Amino acid sequence: MKSRTFRKLAAGIGLALLSTTALSVENASNGNDGTSIWEVTKNGDAVYIGGTIHILPESEFPLPAQFTDIYQQSDTVVFEAELPEPTDVAAQQQMMMALSYQNGETLKDTLTDETFTALDQYLSAFGASANQLASFKPGFVTTMLVTMEAQRAQMAGEGVDAYFTQLAKRDSKDREYLESLDFQINMLANLGDGEEERFISETLATLPDLKSELEQTIKAWRAGDTEALNELVIQTFKQEAPESYDDVFTKRNINWIPQIEAIFGDDDQEFVLVGAGHLVGEDNVLELLKQKGYSVKQL
Repeated sequence: MKSRTFRKLAAGIGLALLSTTALSVENASNGNDGTSIWEVTKNGDAVYIGGTIHILPESEFPLPAQFTDIYQQSDTVVFEAELPEPTDVAAQQQMMMALSYQNGETLKDTLTDETFTALDQYLSAFGASANQLASFKPGFVTTMLVTMEAQRAQMAGEGVDAYFTQLAKRDSKDREYLESLDFQINMLANLGDGEEERFISETLATLPDLKSELEQTIKAWRAGDTEALNELVIQTFKQEAPESYDDVFTKRNINWIPQIEAIFGDDDQEFVLVGAGHLVGEDNVLELLKQKGYSVKQL
């Protein structure tokens, strides 16, 4: 694969991924009887919060009816971040700069020979090599690996967030965001920093099971099975990148709470869409809201 073509593919995958996981609320104990949507209420006002899947094959559409019904009823849709269009060259350049090493270091410097060889062998099936990825930081490399494997397993596709983003644009619904694009790019750039060997080797080890894990995750998401989502998303992430867990989940969950609280108390109906991993496990968004006096009910 020629270098220029490879970097173009990398940019496209990166933009798509940025579009790129014990809950004590009502119904959470019976994971198979709900959906991945919760009604959060306080002082007579309600906000709906939906957990999303960032990779969803076309065969999984249409989405559960509750998602489309609440979307139709909503005046405003709140997403994690506003994502650039794939044709936005400036955004691609910004992302590539942030996700690449700039100090002469390469990914190879952070990995054992064994892991770098294993990475090269995996990429060879796609007509690529580890040397072509060596200029990229580990967070981006692992997301590329997951996306490439999902494509090979015929599990790749537009995620729930991207789907509703397009619908909201088409329907001229108000859109709000919990984070900036710069924040998400920096988060991806720092993912796996300081634990590169473990991060890459764990990812390579789990890729053969990716199709099965994605199928299980989608099934749990459709059923609102919070225990399964916690195991499949949160516990898996803690195993692969424990040092990055707080930055990707805990800190962001805490940072989102004031912004979610701010959308209460008006006449609009809001639908908040965040990755399903932020709604399960310790210090998840729903539990944090419950601790602040909000009533949380799984639909």
